[in-house]
Amino acid sequence: MHWTIAAPFFTPKSPVTAAWLDNFIPGNRHLCTKIFRQDFLADQSWHNRHSRTTQTKEWFGYWQQSGFAWQSTTGGVITVFPQLASMVGLRKRLSRKNVPIIAWCFNLGTLYSSLKQTLSQSALKDVDHFVVHSRRECETLSAWLKMPQENFEFVPLQRSPIPVLETEDIENPFILATGSANRDYQTFFDAVELLGIRTVVVAGHHAINHLRIPDNVKIFSGLTTEECYRLAQKARLNVIPLKDTATAAGQVTLVENMRMSRPVIATRCVGTEDYIQHGKTGLLVAPYSTSALADSITQLWSDSVFRTGLAKQAGIYAAANFSDEIAGSRLGKILDRF
Repeated sequence: MHWTIAAPFFTPKSPVTAAWLDNFIPGNRHLCTKIFRQDFLADQSWHNRHSRTTQTKEWFGYWQQSGFAWQSTTGGVITVFPQLASMVGLRKRLSRKNVPIIAWCFNLGTLYSSLKQTLSQSALKDVDHFVVHSRRECETLSAWLKMPQENFEFVPLQRSPIPVLETEDIENPFILATGSANRDYQTFFDAVELLGIRTVVVAGHHAINHLRIPDNVKIFSGLTTEECYRLAQKARLNVIPLKDTATAAGQVTLVENMRMSRPVIATRCVGTEDYIQHGKTGLLVAPYSTSALADSITQLWSDSVFRTGLAKQAGIYAAANFSDEIAGSRLGKILDRF
């Protein structure tokens, strides 16, 4: 069966053969064609966006890309991220062309109410299947969109192997926290201030605005992905402090750290509870608890044997469960249903 795939990170600068999950679908049952963005925003990195909301010009780009995907397919359409799912869903509603739509990576950051919820329900009504990256979102998004829960499926977020180019900084050890989405840096700052441990944070300004930053914390922003990887590899341990909300966040940072075999502490919430085996591949702490976070940091910071074992098992577990090959196989099984 033929599928077109639309993702905001498919741009003219991307190699035509750039690997995505379609490259890892077993067998030859499905033929996939990537649809590249053609708008002027295609030259801007998706991962370095300055706004947390989708701007009007971006919506135009998604509409244009969705049109190419819709017109080019002879079988079905796969989208990545909610914006493109909405655009292709609208095209299906306005067309007599009845083809299946798979909304992969449907990571909705906020469950809006009133008008935005109504618009989303209308735009996504004809999407056939949603893939989310946390189990609880199957239920919450089903209720929010007023669609059957069987239309939603949990598939763990995946990452390719990440080269390990650095070793832990033994002479000047530090804790690292990275990311901006849904972060609870207030609790994290309170915990590391209590402990007095050298700490590095890489986050957008909007994630730390109006927070009091302790003297033992150094803030960076605008670093490249590779620079963040190197910091994560040099840190003694990595912390992902999150707010406990209905939608997931933090999985990208978490999975990347596990793929690099790094010791991780994360808030127990929608975005982490499906990924960490507490005490085996990482540590989970109660949300908004300064004392619980400080205790877990102290435990990992001072016990090198436990920390090393936890990191090793994280890498093994991530390779077995969060790889491109595993996700590609899951995608193939979903496509087989259509």
